[in-house]
Amino acid sequence: MKFAILTILLLAVSVSAQSGRVKPPDPPTPTPKPASKLPVKYNPTRIPEELTGPVPTPTPTPKTSNDDDVIRVDSTLVPIPATVLGPDGRSIATLKLEDFELSINGKPAEISDLSRSESPIRLAMLFDNSSSVTLAREFEKKAAVRFFDRMLRPEKDLAALFSVATGTRLEQGLTSEVGMLTRAIQAFPAPEGATALLDGIIKAADYLGEVQGRRVIIIVSDGEDTYSDSSLEQALRALQVANCQVYVVKTTDFENFVRTKSRAGNANIHQLAAERRMLEIAAQTGGRVYSPIDEKELDEAFRQISAELSQQYILSYYPDSTIERRGEFREIALTIKNRPNVDVRTRKGYYVPKK
Repeated sequence: MKFAILTILLLAVSVSAQSGRVKPPDPPTPTPKPASKLPVKYNPTRIPEELTGPVPTPTPTPKTSNDDDVIRVDSTLVPIPATVLGPDGRSIATLKLEDFELSINGKPAEISDLSRSESPIRLAMLFDNSSSVTLAREFEKKAAVRFFDRMLRPEKDLAALFSVATGTRLEQGLTSEVGMLTRAIQAFPAPEGATALLDGIIKAADYLGEVQGRRVIIIVSDGEDTYSDSSLEQALRALQVANCQVYVVKTTDFENFVRTKSRAGNANIHQLAAERRMLEIAAQTGGRVYSPIDEKELDEAFRQISAELSQQYILSYYPDSTIERRGEFREIALTIKNRPNVDVRTRKGYYVPKK
């Protein structure tokens, strides 16, 4: 009898223990390996008819003690850099706020403020280091060093350096030290690999979007893109959202001249598509494309960029949040009153901030 009772008790304890058992946690899911890089998926000869679609707005960087002269780019301000050239091609530097007329989507708009180019510059240079640009590389590096030495104002401007090939790498973060930029350029490895230029443009725009000041990107490249996952439309959108102005030193003609010793050359379809892309990017952001043919012209291209940045007007416009849809693209038109013969170069649009 005692044995039977003991057996029943042991069975009850066993059943109770099993009914209260807790399932052990699942093993952690392994982190998936990144997908391999795929060939470019966009049509390189296509130029967008328009830019649409909501995009994020960068969060402005808080002011520091060294930012007294930096343009404040808050969540609503749209900075509009403008270069005004007379019939002789020279910059006009005597204009006032009342001389400018601004239109947004074809309707007159108020300019809140006008400043000159004394404001600090935050610049990123994208240096194509792919295998397609090899012949004139050493002189291009020397010309870039001279540009930084000429352009950077001590304790005012900052510049960063990116290399672009199969991937994009930040070689030197924002600095005012020309020596650091020089060493970064001299340390470039030999050009190799494919070219993911549009991906690099987006990376540079996102990088500058985190800092205050006039945001400028200079591209030293033949403009060809063989490896980007991003489209031209995406690159343009990133530049407009970050309020970046783009200048291009296109190296195709330079490389051809080094190769053939002739100023004449027959561009293939890839080079023509690359040129159209670079022209579109510069036009949409208020910049310019330079196509130097020899060492003298290459150095002059950098000199002209430096001079233009030192002679710009910066207009401030605040979108009317009550009538404009967040994330919408708006077209910009800028003219000078009673002066139809002048050439005004500025950005072609902006995205309405989402905040």
